[in-house]
Amino acid sequence: QVQLVESGGDLVQPGGSLRLSCAASGSILGIYAMGWYRQAPGKQREFVANITTTSRSTNYADSVKGRFTISRDDGKKTVYLQMNSLKPEDTAVYYCKTDLRTYENRLRLSTYWGQGTQVTVSS
Repeated sequence: QVQLVESGGDLVQPGGSLRLSCAASGSILGIYAMGWYRQAPGKQREFVANITTTSRSTNYADSVKGRFTISRDDGKKTVYLQMNSLKPEDTAVYYCKTDLRTYENRLRLSTYWGQGTQVTVSS
């Protein structure tokens, strides 16, 4: 089994900053990619950012480029999302997603989601 535990969500004023963390644990053979999605009330879940293990390549949604930075600590199996210059439209539940291989299923990538952490940007 694999668990993803997110933390760092909070209420912050516009222009403020937050750092989200997501730690993976369990029967993990290797992680290919980790990333963040978000879902605002009444909207579909949308991609925010991701980062791969091998190439360390990063991808960002246009709406967060230049404001958000994704990074990872492979030793801790943790991915971070540094969010600066936050706007009210960034308000959402932020979900961590990972694509990995487990010891029980070495031959294919499996996708896991965290439970979500609430980010509210409001004055």
